[in-house]
Amino acid sequence: MTPTDLRTFRRRLLSWFRKNARALPWRATRDAYAIWISEIMLQQTQVATVIPYFQRFLERFPTLVALADAGEQEVLCLWAGLGYYRRARDLWRAARQLHEAGHGTVPNDPDLVRTLSGFGRYTANAVLSQAYDRPLPIVEANSLRVLCRLFAIDQDPKQNVVQKQLWRLAETLVPRTRAGDFNQAMMELGALVCTPHKPDCGQCPVAAHCQARRTGRQDEIPPRAKSPEIVAIEEVAAIVRKFDKLLLAQRPDGGRWARMWEFPHHAVNPGEAHADSVVRLLETVGLEGEVQEELATIDHSLTRFRITMTCYAVAHKRRAGALKRYTDAVWIAPTKLTTYPLSAPQKRLVAFLQEQLLWTKAQG
Repeated sequence: MTPTDLRTFRRRLLSWFRKNARALPWRATRDAYAIWISEIMLQQTQVATVIPYFQRFLERFPTLVALADAGEQEVLCLWAGLGYYRRARDLWRAARQLHEAGHGTVPNDPDLVRTLSGFGRYTANAVLSQAYDRPLPIVEANSLRVLCRLFAIDQDPKQNVVQKQLWRLAETLVPRTRAGDFNQAMMELGALVCTPHKPDCGQCPVAAHCQARRTGRQDEIPPRAKSPEIVAIEEVAAIVRKFDKLLLAQRPDGGRWARMWEFPHHAVNPGEAHADSVVRLLETVGLEGEVQEELATIDHSLTRFRITMTCYAVAHKRRAGALKRYTDAVWIAPTKLTTYPLSAPQKRLVAFLQEQLLWTKAQG
């Protein structure tokens, strides 16, 4: 773009954003802490899903100090259902790092911020540009698509060389002032107009600058990644009853759902009967029990995996060894289950049990 084109592009985009931006709660503040929370939650999660989590999180942890003073399990419990729980742990660690260094919010210091847990280039630039109007570029899924079409980049945007090119282009576009609004406008344009399928070029405020539209390739750019092969996984879960308590187990550090709590579950081996798989599952929590009726089937997805978890009631008999796959286990009253951080499928299982009034059975 010529300098004149660039000024026109910025002016048109910012004017469109002022008139069309969605009223989102994190846009009503310049508080770096609140903006940081929103940016972490929005990673790999839709806006509509994030809004109630964002509001509940700030009600419980209104300041960075409140978050730093909380326990990890409390943070995970409030995050439960958003997924990608490493985000919550990094958020908590970064809050503690900042608090220990004497900061009450995310400081206006790019070099310091980029050393914190969970702060990559995008997150640091997004927070600092929105909170402090730092002229820092951003590249994420929506703005990436806008950039690819704007400059007719028809190579795989996941390639390192293309990523570097996109960051350089984003840096040339971001203005010296109103950088935060500009970055949000680029993302909003990708979310509302320059969508992955059938972009609404007639409503685009910067269509005149778009090289992909000029050549009629807006539906081809950026090239779409091949969908991964779907893998089906069959699991069993054990709802173990001991008098009026149910068994929850804690996952180990590392891996998916690290340190979260759950009803024990694992994959069924090929050709293995469900009852045998449940018996094998009980060995991982050092128990023997009587496998009883099937209670529920929970279907859920994790990236390319489609998981069917069949859940069985189990009556506790005796302790038969140590924990093998889990780091801790507790016997807990059914009404207290939701005080522990549970993954989304586990929360669905708890909700099902409540709906079916199986607490009475658990207590009998």
